[in-house]
Amino acid sequence: MRALAFTLMFVLCSLALAGATVYRWVDENGVVHFSDQPHANAEKLHVNAAQTYKSSGPDNATAAGGGGAQSSAPPAPYRGCAIVQPQDDQAFANIDSLTVVVQTDPQLHSGDKVYVSVDGQGLNGGNPTGPQFVLSPVDRGTHTAQAQVKDSGGAVQCQTPPVTFHVQQNSVLNPNNNRVTPH
Repeated sequence: MRALAFTLMFVLCSLALAGATVYRWVDENGVVHFSDQPHANAEKLHVNAAQTYKSSGPDNATAAGGGGAQSSAPPAPYRGCAIVQPQDDQAFANIDSLTVVVQTDPQLHSGDKVYVSVDGQGLNGGNPTGPQFVLSPVDRGTHTAQAQVKDSGGAVQCQTPPVTFHVQQNSVLNPNNNRVTPH
């Protein structure tokens, strides 16, 4: 029964897109049928063409030459931004890479870029990293990560508090790693 109902809905929707005449009838078993071909005792239905909508957003209005009267409001300022991964004072053991994730509130505005630095050095050669960046390789030790959100002009819109994380790696110089245990 569900398959029949789904098929009928699909037929109606596809016919609605075409803007056609539809015939509806009920057979001797009480099953409702729809068709684009006339049938005995069929009721004629006319389905209008689908309604369409074309956006006239700020880019379209400016391109059409009408951009002076209505200008879009500047985006709301950031209420905050933070590095959510890694968490502050989190320790990692024997990792090769680490994903740094930055979140903003509200979400990142169009044209704004995220710049992440670790231990005061900009990642990605000082270029924007985006809200998610994989740091690889990760040296052992204690590190501090911080991020800034800058607008298209390079002005800082939001800066995260610093996040400290620790990376522990096995060392070949550790005498406990050189023990050979007999079988």
